[in-house]
Amino acid sequence: MLTDRRGLLARTAALTAAAMAITSIANAASTPTAPTGEIDLSGLDSTGESDQTAALQLAIERSAASGCILRLPAGNYHCKTLGLPGGARIVGVPGATRLLFQGNNAFIVASHADNIWLEGLVIDGNTRPLDAVATDGLLTFSDCAGLTLRNIAVSGALLNGVSMRRCSGTVENCTITACEASALFSLDAEGLAITGNAISDMGNNGIQVWRTVAGEDGTLVANNRISQIAARAGGDGPNGNGINIFRSGSVQVLGNRITDCAFSAIRANAASNCQIIGNSAERMGEVALYAEFAFEGAVIANNLVDRASVGISVTNFNEGGRLAVVQGNLIRNLHRQSASGEDQGIGISVEADASVTGNVVEGAAQIGIQAGWGEYRRDIVLSGNVVRQSPIGIAVSSDAKGGAVLVAQNLISGATGGSIRQMDHATVLDPDLAREPAGAHAGITLSGNVSV
Repeated sequence: MLTDRRGLLARTAALTAAAMAITSIANAASTPTAPTGEIDLSGLDSTGESDQTAALQLAIERSAASGCILRLPAGNYHCKTLGLPGGARIVGVPGATRLLFQGNNAFIVASHADNIWLEGLVIDGNTRPLDAVATDGLLTFSDCAGLTLRNIAVSGALLNGVSMRRCSGTVENCTITACEASALFSLDAEGLAITGNAISDMGNNGIQVWRTVAGEDGTLVANNRISQIAARAGGDGPNGNGINIFRSGSVQVLGNRITDCAFSAIRANAASNCQIIGNSAERMGEVALYAEFAFEGAVIANNLVDRASVGISVTNFNEGGRLAVVQGNLIRNLHRQSASGEDQGIGISVEADASVTGNVVEGAAQIGIQAGWGEYRRDIVLSGNVVRQSPIGIAVSSDAKGGAVLVAQNLISGATGGSIRQMDHATVLDPDLAREPAGAHAGITLSGNVSV
């Protein structure tokens, strides 16, 4: 993948140094005095195709120094690298003020520059190459507090659309399309909200919220529309996701509409205390909603999943993945074959310290709800769920080393292969526990289930 986990620290240091150098060069290009009133735009030409880098950089510097908003009229501004100082505020005419990249090491960059505001701009990368050492996004921000990107349109990036390292602020109501890597990549955020954006046609991921080491992040990802996410860099899951959370704790993923992803709608890897609530996910190639590897704490509630190979997976107890609430989700149409080639077709799968309550699962190709995998099974409650039209309604790992499982008050309908079955990994065991609930079942307690 283009943003490699193993090279993350070295790459971050290189990108930060490069962004600081580019911003420093841009700042040294002029030493403006602080004018009063409106910024003089007479040197800018938005009607032709001439290079406007110097004139636009001068206007940016002057407006930031004077505390004025730089209001750019409608038109096409052809330019190369632009460095944004602290306090830069640029406002255009939505859909009509266009910054067109003419090629260089980087396009729009800022480092250690607080309170930047960009609004109403079209930022077009023209699919021109970027220097991956100097930048990994069409817009690259490092150590910028109070950053605001509002109602801007970003497209044509051969890397990420927007890249942010150690930034705080807001990205809202933006449109990001046709980027080779991701729409938005955040590393080590310090109070970031990503809300109300429209993202489509990404090469690898929609929104990435990562940390260098696992820890509290607290980014809010809410009410975004994300579609058509490919996995051009390959792999078995780090690419192809609508929202990708890695090592970032206490992230809230709320009310997003996500469709047509090669792998997952929301993939939380080693992300403790993550909340995935009220999202809509349709047409996923693999697991729609994923909490995996070394995490503690996940709430996955009130989501809708239609068409995936697995609806919800809470997994990797062997890596420390544990502690989850899976509640009130509607999951349907789970196909067997996944994007990674696995034979799945499962509605909900959990392994350890989990409560699975009040969900409705319909049309899973193999199993409606699965509790445990081999010895990785501990303290699971499956209660008050409705499972319909799945060959096996509820499956529980049979391994005697697994911990307690309570299966109570579930309604299972149309399970032609058995309503409640024990499984030795992928092997289904007799009998159907819904028909013989009174026997000894290796730590499994059954109560009040209904099979029709």
